[in-house]
Amino acid sequence: MAPRQDTTPASQTLSRGIRLLEELADARGPLTIDDLAARVGLHRSVAYRLLRTLEDHGLVTRDATGAVRLGTGLAALAAGVAADLQSEALPELTAAANDLGMTCFLVVLDHDECVTLASVEPRHAVTAVAQRPGTRHPVTRGAPGRAILAQLPPRRWPDGVDARLAAEVAEAAERGWATSHDEVVPTLRAVAVPLSVQGRGPAAVAAVHVNAEADDAEIAACLEAAAEAIRSGL
Repeated sequence: MAPRQDTTPASQTLSRGIRLLEELADARGPLTIDDLAARVGLHRSVAYRLLRTLEDHGLVTRDATGAVRLGTGLAALAAGVAADLQSEALPELTAAANDLGMTCFLVVLDHDECVTLASVEPRHAVTAVAQRPGTRHPVTRGAPGRAILAQLPPRRWPDGVDARLAAEVAEAAERGWATSHDEVVPTLRAVAVPLSVQGRGPAAVAAVHVNAEADDAEIAACLEAAAEAIRSGL
């Protein structure tokens, strides 16, 4: 995950620690201290001190070989993010994922990026696409981004929205759902519907899959029912 370049970090030490966590999250498996130090561009001794602090707080753990992985303390932190929204969304995402046989997820807007807040894979699918909570990508890419932009006036759109994307957002706003193919992750297709809740920023409920024969309108109808249930619950 690339570091943000919009502002200078107020604390270089904190920024480095966060970068270590981001690299571990992207790796989806344990990494050695040397690997982590190289990825973040730190001297090994600096990376070691930062990791010891993160370990003290339960944010990372080390196995018998010294390899580092994310700790369970992060789960407790993540559970507190929009806890009521996650609580209402998870049962609906679970039902939609099992009905569609596709991974369904909830996306929220963070600055100019889409961030996956919760994700559920179908129970009995032979193969399912993983969508890790915390995954982020520019709001100008993918179906969830279009569904979110459709809830915003153009003056609040980020730079990079060209005429083609603007037309696709307008189409998504008119029909109530958006699609994308091969944008965020190669070969993957996505369908997303807006989730607008009073007092909150724009969000989207989405499904991701690889089935080129799937009916986007049917997927959207299932997602719209999930979004309405979440909205009603909140």
